[in-house]
This record gives sequence, C-alpha cells and structure tokens, in this order.
Amino acid sequence: MTHPFTSDFAWPAPAKLNLFLHVTGRRADGYHELQTVFQFLDYGDSLYFQPRGDGICRRTDGDETIPADTDLVVRAARLLSEVSGAGLGADIRVKKRIPVGGGLGGGSSDAATTLVALNRLWNLGIPYDEIAQIGLRLGADVPVFVRAQSAWAEGVGDKLWPIELPEPCYLVVTPPVSVSTAEIFTAPELRRDEPPVDMEAFRSGATHNSCEPVTRARHPAVGEVLDWLAAHGSARMSGTGASCFVAFDSLRDAERVRDQVPSQWRSFVAHGLNRSPLADIMRGL
Repeated sequence: MTHPFTSDFAWPAPAKLNLFLHVTGRRADGYHELQTVFQFLDYGDSLYFQPRGDGICRRTDGDETIPADTDLVVRAARLLSEVSGAGLGADIRVKKRIPVGGGLGGGSSDAATTLVALNRLWNLGIPYDEIAQIGLRLGADVPVFVRAQSAWAEGVGDKLWPIELPEPCYLVVTPPVSVSTAEIFTAPELRRDEPPVDMEAFRSGATHNSCEPVTRARHPAVGEVLDWLAAHGSARMSGTGASCFVAFDSLRDAERVRDQVPSQWRSFVAHGLNRSPLADIMRGL
C-alpha cells in the first residue's frame, strides 16, 4: 500500500509504557544506567508535515504549554536538517494526546516520528540505525521509538534488544500533575544500585520501578493513583510518572474499571503493541 504523504497525512507517535524500571548505576557524565522494558500503546499523538525548501523548521500548531522553539519536534527537525546538510525545512502540526510529564514518552515519540517522517519526506535515505543515533542526541528514549519494536533496554536506554510480549489491554491513569524526569533522576534519595536482573526475573514479576518511591514522596497525587489502581491489579508507574497503569485480559474489564476512575484524573484504555504503528509506514506497507 502506498501512503499519500500529504500535509493531511497523520504520522503516528505512540505512547510507551515502562513495564519495569531499575536504576543500576550512575555514570561520570551524570546519566543513569538502567534496565527497562518498553512496550508501545495504540494511543498517541498525531503529527502532520508540510516540507519547505527554505530551511525553516517550525511548529505551526501544537501544545501551547510547550514553547515552540524548545519542542522536541522542532529540535528534531532542525537537527536532521543540520546533520544531513539538506538545508530543507518543514511546517509541523502536532495533535497532542499523550499527557505531558506523564512518563509515557510523548516528547521522545514525537521527536522519533519527526526524524522518520522527514527522512522520508526530504528523500534523505538515511538508514534507520543512523536515525536512531541522531535521535539519541535528543533523548535516551528516542531510539526505541525509531526502531519501533518493543524492547528490553539497558545502558541509558539506548542498548535495545527486541522482545515479544503479551499484548494486554491497559488502563492508564494520570493525575493532574506533570513530573519532571530531571527532578526524579537528580533526587538524592533515588536508589541507584539496583542489582541487574534477567528476562526470567521480569517474566516472573520480580521487578519494580526504582523511581516510584521518589515520585510518590514528591508528588502525592501519583501515590493516590497507584493505591487506587492497586485494588484492580498489579499497579505500576511508567517512567518517572505521573502516569500509572494496570493490565487487563479483556477490553471489557479495562473499560469497566475506567468508568470508575475519579473524575479529577485523566484516563484512557489502550492495547499494548509489540510493533509501533510507525513500523508499517517505515517498512512501506
């Protein structure tokens, strides 16, 4: 199938969940060593691109709480234009659905989709491995979105091994707070010496999220969500928060609990995906 890559074509930027997150060390440059598992959701942002020939990369529509010049979509477009030497530009529209500061990877996903889309629209032909490396300059989570496959991750999140996971329905609940990743990772009370685990430990459920105690203490609303969700299953926080989730075997069960979520919290139900919806476009399907 050939996609009509017009300015009205919606490029997907899916949310992700960290099914666990262990911080295993801290490097001399300040970055943290970690272990995690990424899985995508069939829920996310939509991006629209209109190529320009004058080298100007700008966001023409998007979340007004994020300054346009610091938006990762603009930074990604400008970086790709610079690295490639193409001197091309783009007008970018962002339909934002992923909560900002929710630990669902919205900014990183938007950046990855921008790199993949403009690589195609500008006819650059840069291999995806190189696109992933360019993305790493924008954020540690960007490469997994470029590679578009659920993954076991180590290092700063850049060492990726594709894995196949069950694809349950998730109920994702976000309190009205935005959690800064930098705030949590620089917190002196964050445990940074988790012993490394293997896939067997993950599959047996012997994992957790190292950031959860810190986020709970600094953002009590996140703890309230986790405690509420715990009555309905094994509740986890994604990334550094604020979004939390529970897996269900059926859509009906997930929607039944969603209907009970207190009104002050934002919630949605989505299926877990082993392959990002961006993958089909990348493969020309």
